[in-house]
Amino acid sequence: MNEKTYVLYRRIKAFGNSLCFYACRIFPIKKNRVVVCSFEGRSGFNDNPKYIVKELHEQHPELEIIWLVNKTGKKFPDYVIEKSNSLLSRAYYLTTAKVWIDNYRKPYGTVKRKGQYYMNTTHGMIGFKCIGLWRGDGLSEMAYRVIKNDSDMIDDMLIDSEWCAEMCPDGMIYYGNYLRTGDPRVDILHGDKSFYREKFRKEHNLAPDTKIVLFAPTFREGNKAGKRSVFENQWTLDFERLLKNFEKKFGGNWVLCLRLHPQLAEAAGEYKDERLGNRLIDATKVEDLYEIMAAVDACVSDYSTTAIDTSLMHVPVFLYADDIESYLRDRGGMIWNISADTDAVVTNKKEMTPNLDVVLPFSISKDNDEFERKIMAFDEKEYLQKLEDFEKAVELVFDGKASKRAVERIEEYLKRP
Repeated sequence: MNEKTYVLYRRIKAFGNSLCFYACRIFPIKKNRVVVCSFEGRSGFNDNPKYIVKELHEQHPELEIIWLVNKTGKKFPDYVIEKSNSLLSRAYYLTTAKVWIDNYRKPYGTVKRKGQYYMNTTHGMIGFKCIGLWRGDGLSEMAYRVIKNDSDMIDDMLIDSEWCAEMCPDGMIYYGNYLRTGDPRVDILHGDKSFYREKFRKEHNLAPDTKIVLFAPTFREGNKAGKRSVFENQWTLDFERLLKNFEKKFGGNWVLCLRLHPQLAEAAGEYKDERLGNRLIDATKVEDLYEIMAAVDACVSDYSTTAIDTSLMHVPVFLYADDIESYLRDRGGMIWNISADTDAVVTNKKEMTPNLDVVLPFSISKDNDEFERKIMAFDEKEYLQKLEDFEKAVELVFDGKASKRAVERIEEYLKRP
């Protein structure tokens, strides 16, 4: 079907979905019920919602916490109740909950009722990619409708910087209230991380002094007849060469940890490389990326916020972007210059951001030869200075207390009639 027909189909379907929500209003709101979802129900106990829920349960163990998932069987703590993310289940539990927590967008046709509170945590705060209205013609009508429907229901959106306060209104198509709490999921990256470092190495039978580099590429997406699809890009990064270069530059024994985007996790099989054997760990199915990040010594990514989040630990971060030209074309540009050492990687909408002069402090490579040169040229002192300048420029909030601040806000609404 063409896009116009597809939009009409989705609008009719959304109307039918909304009737389920209205029908469920025969049930009262349970003041102690909190309903959570992460990555559209594709994943389990992870990302920002996980860390808010952990803190919320610690402060209020009497709360009933429901987590919506597309496929049951995920691992949750005993205090979290797993429920299906099917339409009828979702309509019932959301309609009867006092609090909603989500890091994505609610399905088109979702309806919130008076007296409910919706906190959206987003799943990528400071990032590379054009999103929302910044995408220009790359934003389909259907995507706009889904985003707008969700944004109109949000009471508070969490952000981690003044940069987000400037960029998110048009990026998220949300002009409501922003809470400068910081990013809850990175709380565990602040301070002592020895517990997670030891845990990861024991789980994978690694020597305590083994060094780990995380490779976490973002997902790619396309649009056909207004319908969004997500797919995996086959990277050209030579893992064996990467590890040899890291050992030569930084010393020690290195292994590589692969982590695909959560939207690809369900369909992804286990990735193996015969040349590396047990020096390659595929952690795509692991629910919580941030426990992995807390254990690593370096990160390689392309356009994923994982690169920025990992840099908060002040470990080396490199960008490997072998499809930069096509990605820029498909996404409608980047939010800003994503590297100081190239003139090619810039946004094509310079008027859109007041922070264009702020440059992310990572080198970027398009092929393995260039990447080897960038690794060998890495200067830790210069890199740390760039990180410090960047964090000051965006006015970053990162102190390990984001989850506590989010819960304090939720507590305000739990007390209301």
